[in-house]
Amino acid sequence: MIDLYPAIDLRDGKVVRLLQGDYDQQTTYGDDPVAVAVSFADAGAQWIHVVDLDAARSGSPVNRPVVAAIARALGGRASVQTGGGVRTVGDAQSLADAGVARVVMGSAAVKDPSLVAAASQVVPVAVGLDHRNGEVAVHGWTEGSGVQLADALGWFPTAAAFVITDIARDGMLTGPDVDGLAAAARATSIPVIASGGVSSLADIAALRAVPGIGGIITGKAVYEGRFTVAEALQELAQ
Repeated sequence: MIDLYPAIDLRDGKVVRLLQGDYDQQTTYGDDPVAVAVSFADAGAQWIHVVDLDAARSGSPVNRPVVAAIARALGGRASVQTGGGVRTVGDAQSLADAGVARVVMGSAAVKDPSLVAAASQVVPVAVGLDHRNGEVAVHGWTEGSGVQLADALGWFPTAAAFVITDIARDGMLTGPDVDGLAAAARATSIPVIASGGVSSLADIAALRAVPGIGGIITGKAVYEGRFTVAEALQELAQ
């Protein structure tokens, strides 16, 4: 079964989306992220994907109380996966203490793969591999790492999942990189969570058919009314 991860991107405590990760191209969708998370759980989502955009950029976990409030409000009905600024084992511990079920490590993991093994002792860790044309980007997508996605997939044997985002598609509603995601899923036995570009139930269906895909993150399509969380879950259940 493939899990759906409705996404809540946090900036200044509000629910926002950025276009291709550009902090200057922001759309604000609401100022009550807890209510949004609860609505996703009410629709049947088992997971909520939360990104602290402020922390991803600055390293300062300003939205951590919001993440904790979301985890509390969901109270075991749905699990929280959260990323953005998770750079140390201490960060992972703090989020685990706040009720988060899985953390996402991106830039820090690429810089020091041993961090993932250490943090995995505390809480399950998904590795976020966000790429432009196959090169993994770091520091809130602001710079390239020189590391190729295909190589990085072999670096993290303890990862619970890989969250793979094609930055060029993120927030663009242009459809996911199905071929690239299929290639990544073939290259690892660790589940791949697809992120970026999902715009329709047809995209959900296309990803559902890819072996090795363990989850699908959707954000803007839900906020823009392309489909509901309930409809996406129904599509995945087929």
